[in-house]
Amino acid sequence: MHEKLLYELSVPDRQGIRFPEIDVPRSELPSQNLLRKKPAPLPEVSEFDVVRHFVGLSTKNHHVDKDFYPLGSCTMKYNPKVNELVASMPEFAGLHPFLPTHAVQGALQVMYDLGEALKAITGFDAVTLQPPAGASGEMTGLMLMKAYHSDRGDTKRRKIIIPDSAHGTNPATIAFAGYVAVEVKSASDGTLDPETIHAEADDTLAGLMVTNPNTLGIFERNIKEVSDIVHGAGGLMYMDGANLNALLGITHPAALGFDIMHINLHKTFSTPHGGGGPGSGPVCCIDSLKPFLPVPVVLRKGDEYYHDWDRPGSIGKVHGFYGNFLIMLRALTYILANGKDGLEMVSKAAIVNANYLRVKLQPEYFIPFPDECMHEAVFSADNQCKHGVRGLDIAKRLLDFGLHAPTVYFPLIVHEALMIEPTETESKESLDNFIAVMKQIAKEAEENPDLLHNAPVNTPVRRLDEALAARKPNVRYKSEENV
Repeated sequence: MHEKLLYELSVPDRQGIRFPEIDVPRSELPSQNLLRKKPAPLPEVSEFDVVRHFVGLSTKNHHVDKDFYPLGSCTMKYNPKVNELVASMPEFAGLHPFLPTHAVQGALQVMYDLGEALKAITGFDAVTLQPPAGASGEMTGLMLMKAYHSDRGDTKRRKIIIPDSAHGTNPATIAFAGYVAVEVKSASDGTLDPETIHAEADDTLAGLMVTNPNTLGIFERNIKEVSDIVHGAGGLMYMDGANLNALLGITHPAALGFDIMHINLHKTFSTPHGGGGPGSGPVCCIDSLKPFLPVPVVLRKGDEYYHDWDRPGSIGKVHGFYGNFLIMLRALTYILANGKDGLEMVSKAAIVNANYLRVKLQPEYFIPFPDECMHEAVFSADNQCKHGVRGLDIAKRLLDFGLHAPTVYFPLIVHEALMIEPTETESKESLDNFIAVMKQIAKEAEENPDLLHNAPVNTPVRRLDEALAARKPNVRYKSEENV
């Protein structure tokens, strides 16, 4: 394996590609003030060196095609390669958003069919595919909520209830939308307590925002009662759809009393996720919120598909164009490939896998909310803390076994949290290997805590200063002084 970087392999005048003779007229260069003062310091290397360099990087990085990736609440599931095949088709990948409607009928049909499928899956009446990620889907949903209340002249509704286990994006989105987040304490079983909701349900309540199943991996068993309380006070129910992959084909969020939800297409319907990849956060809603959806909305008239811009009550556009189309295409491919029965099996398999891990690891790792979980299980490293080992140490040690770490320190209401989500795509053999590794780490925590304190020891990069790496990442080949 080449350990040297491309710059170190650079040799003057070495070429990795040879261009053919120019067969078009030469054009003038832009004015000097638009050009670099000196050529960019690019490496001069062969094609072979470039290939080896990037293949080497790919083997150092961990990804879901390489091994287990149990990142809780983010669902790093395997992405079927047929999705990538369809998304790479030039008829789709080569489209430009400025093309006229008659030239993109196939793409509009993809968007229309995906919208209809998402409505069927969630039980809602309307959908927008425009938000390009989950967080922007949250923002869009709250903008719909605000437009609904404003349209009714109900402007004093300023607060939105969230549980203390909420995703971090929830309170941030609430504040950004101009509302006030009111956090309520979860009940002893980790779910919403109807009594605490009732205490906050007055005429200033705009709505309630909750993930279901929640971030503890537990289904909100009182959600219908909570919904009745919120609706009785004139508020709306918002479902953070981050964990929709536990409900597919089993129940409809609309049937649980929700009015709005966003869907993480890049999570639930297996499109590339993580590493800063593209996302998609469609928003579904009940019929009374339909007039406020972002423009344009894809509709069909006979055999023709078109963008409907004539929506006077719309909140406007929430994205530069129409959404991240190739993510939508991958999601539709996944939905069509599985069908209704297949999607139900996806959720049931995810639930079985999570509970298998919960039961097998319970002897070694403390579970603060030990009831049956849905798609993910949340453990605590409290047992290991007795030996001076923290959740972060366990996460780092997992890297030495070629496994990605689970989510740590979230949800915040679990001390030393380890949130593990196996997804439906992992086999029993894969889970058994992970369980064996976790049990070995628990034993190491008792017998040799320093081993975990120093982990990882056989990764390309050893343990970093997490805070410094996030705030001042060093991504330069040379020091700043030499650039």
